Amino acid sequence: MAGIGFELRRLIQKESLWGLVRAYAFAGVISSGPWVLSIFGVMAIGVLSVGRVPSVDVRRFLVSVTYLMAGSLIATGGLQLMFTRFVADCLFRKEEDAVLPSLLGAITVTSMGAGLVGCGALFVLGGTLAYRLLMASSLVVLSASWMAVVLLSSLKDYRGVMGAFVLGYATSFVAALVLRPFGLPGLLAGFTAGQVLLLVVMVGLVARRYPSRRLLELGFLDRRRAYASLGATGLLYNLGIWADKLLFWFTPGTSEPVLGPLRASIIYDIPIFLAYLSIVPGMAVFLVRAETAFADAYDAFFAGVRDGEPLGALRARRDRLTLAVRQGLFDIFKIQGMTVLVLLLAAPRLLAAVHISQLYLQLFSVDLVGVGMQVLMLAMFNVLFYLDQRRAALLLAGAFAALNVGLTLASQRAGPAFYGYGFSLATTLTSMAGLLVVSRKLDRLEVDTFMRSPG
Repeated sequence: MAGIGFELRRLIQKESLWGLVRAYAFAGVISSGPWVLSIFGVMAIGVLSVGRVPSVDVRRFLVSVTYLMAGSLIATGGLQLMFTRFVADCLFRKEEDAVLPSLLGAITVTSMGAGLVGCGALFVLGGTLAYRLLMASSLVVLSASWMAVVLLSSLKDYRGVMGAFVLGYATSFVAALVLRPFGLPGLLAGFTAGQVLLLVVMVGLVARRYPSRRLLELGFLDRRRAYASLGATGLLYNLGIWADKLLFWFTPGTSEPVLGPLRASIIYDIPIFLAYLSIVPGMAVFLVRAETAFADAYDAFFAGVRDGEPLGALRARRDRLTLAVRQGLFDIFKIQGMTVLVLLLAAPRLLAAVHISQLYLQLFSVDLVGVGMQVLMLAMFNVLFYLDQRRAALLLAGAFAALNVGLTLASQRAGPAFYGYGFSLATTLTSMAGLLVVSRKLDRLEVDTFMRSPG
């Protein structure tokens, strides 16, 4: 395909301010658009249902979707990384006809696992039978969808992902509004309908690009071709992302029951939700750098390795790769830092504009810093995956999960004035550790390339 990197290079190479602005705007929409769209889509359903649906049902809908997102991401986090690495290996070996059947196999595995969890949830969740069946169904569909999303993203079909999300969440929005007279089950049924369409469209995109006569394959589970370390990394990373939220949800002093075992933390959820909207500029820089300067330097280094270039030439290429990484990280830190600073200064007015109490100001400010450092942390993981440093990525993900759990628990014991510091410190410390690890790996890149065994 004409990859997203070519489009960004074309815009940047125009050597004009307008071309640069378009490149970063394009990258921001592509990198963060689906995520932001999903949040606003769900929130719009809730807001437009107020007055037409009992407020308690609107809140239960929003909390239910949040749990579905968290549960499906954690449950599939490990398989996502293993599967994308397997597909990448297939494409490297020119086995393109294995992509579609492998995706269908991954969807089958995740659907079966999510289905078992959903069946168990039928006996645990509260609410009507229709609500519980819809929760189980939504969990299956969302879990399957993440496999298609991560595959299309790894294939750099960001436009396809964005288009599918627009269509899927527009359908969820319309269907939920049509079905809202049925209350909570109607809202959830509308949401689920859009997610089914989203999954079908994404599978169709893969089928169009990589047609195959084979129906289903499970080669990504073969021990000889699977990477267990990637599975553990994906699981720990997603657990780390959600650890602080889960702790605040299930600590009685910081949450309240919503429906059956589902709980929510008003004091914590609103600020962290708003803070996550600040990642768009940083993610735009991340995508531009990953798809242009860094990708070019990375390809050049390993092309030199395959061509048998002398050590001096490889070291020069390594230095250019290191420079590209450093410049990219500096740009992310600079842009995201400026974004955080502007939002910190504007925070009182922003909270007032959306009718949120100023009591949330401190927690919102702390979360802004934590989310900003999470963008930098994501860049660390990206570089380590590029360099095939799976063991280092696993240790970093484990450290992040442990830090977020431990520091969030400590912040809860310290009292409301310290809420949010656990998450922010966890992302900051992990990012700093990641910088040290990446720097060391780049310094030893040519040695590790020739001397170490992958792992």
